[in-house]
Amino acid sequence: MSTVDTSDVVRATEDAASQALDLMEVEGMDTETGGLRLFVQQGGCAGLSYGMRFEHEPEEDDRIFEHHGLRLIIDPSSMNYIEGSVLEFEGGLQGAGFHVQNPNIESECGCGESFRT
Repeated sequence: MSTVDTSDVVRATEDAASQALDLMEVEGMDTETGGLRLFVQQGGCAGLSYGMRFEHEPEEDDRIFEHHGLRLIIDPSSMNYIEGSVLEFEGGLQGAGFHVQNPNIESECGCGESFRT
């Protein structure tokens, strides 16, 4: 199994970690072995989009980054796009949700759901 990395290669803010951990608890997930998978997939008006889902445990070749008690699980192909990113939780008039602040993107679509590198 992959080792846990606490560096800032990919990280979550305290608020994002707290929100995700609360959701994991509601789902009855073990935060010691599970985490939030963050990945990049083809799609969206700019070409690539982020995906997130809870995982009970990482795959053999995943990288795991832990911040504020939350384990972020990232597959090797997504790592090329996500390295240096910060997972944030934002609330506002448009609703609350998770957002990836990524220094590697060239442009985002108007809704902020897809990007191009």
